[in-house]
Amino acid sequence: MTVALAFKYFAEEQVDIAVIEVGLGGRLDSTNIITPVASLITNISLDHQSMLGDTITAIAAEKAGIIKPSVPAVISMKQLEAQEVFETKAEEMQAPLLFADDQFRVDVTSSNLQRQVFQVYYKEQVFLQGLELDLAGSYQKYNLPGVLQVLKLMHELGYAISDKAVRTGLANVKALTGLKGRWQVLQQEPLMLCDTGHNEDGVKQIVKGLEQLQTKQVHIVFGAVNDKDVSTILALLPKHYTYYFCEAAIPRALPVSELLLKAQHIGLNGTAYTTVAEAIAAAKANATPDEVIFVGGSTFVVAEIEEL
Repeated sequence: MTVALAFKYFAEEQVDIAVIEVGLGGRLDSTNIITPVASLITNISLDHQSMLGDTITAIAAEKAGIIKPSVPAVISMKQLEAQEVFETKAEEMQAPLLFADDQFRVDVTSSNLQRQVFQVYYKEQVFLQGLELDLAGSYQKYNLPGVLQVLKLMHELGYAISDKAVRTGLANVKALTGLKGRWQVLQQEPLMLCDTGHNEDGVKQIVKGLEQLQTKQVHIVFGAVNDKDVSTILALLPKHYTYYFCEAAIPRALPVSELLLKAQHIGLNGTAYTTVAEAIAAAKANATPDEVIFVGGSTFVVAEIEEL
């Protein structure tokens, strides 16, 4: 119902372009009723296995459900396990298929906790110099080729999207959209960050980002939902960090008592808290000004952060 209401609102407001994000999977998602200008699929990681399948190939088949007859499909990142799935579906739908990272290469030239700058190449020729993105997080370099490929397609279809508009939009994503929770700085001394990454690949990128901070200690506030293989996620987390386990105030939340047992079985040391707020308060009480607090594990945990 909420999807239908959103579409009705967009129609009444006569929006030029609506960016519709799939809720879960693709093939059976309620957003999939539309026929888009282009379909964009980002890199795939194991996620929601109980509903989407327990292999990259199976999940790709669900994602491929958004590829429509004769509508261009863009894949942000070529992955061996998923490539044939997309090629087969695109051929079946007679849809042009583009692997964006075959066309675009993005090199990070500078980055900090607030923004990063890229040198962008198209077919190995300089395409956009000094492209700014106000989203931190090393994983954004995997998203950017797909975005640029879709924008190029739209330009070819007659949409007047200038390089200036591309630069302005990417440099001001947070201000223009209100996007929150993606490698977001919440406070300083101690530095407190959050990120909604919650699958295997997302957590790997988060750990990589935390390690790059080269801090004395990291305090992790962590919660999960009950339809994920949380043990696989927990196994990716460093054992020398300090953990504050919690559960979001939603029916899907994995009970914190179960989460703590799973974490202890893997060798993670921490304490259980009944709410996200209590876990964050404990982390703040324990962390020294030169340490880092990270809040994540689930979008629903991040959504309960008061400072967000």
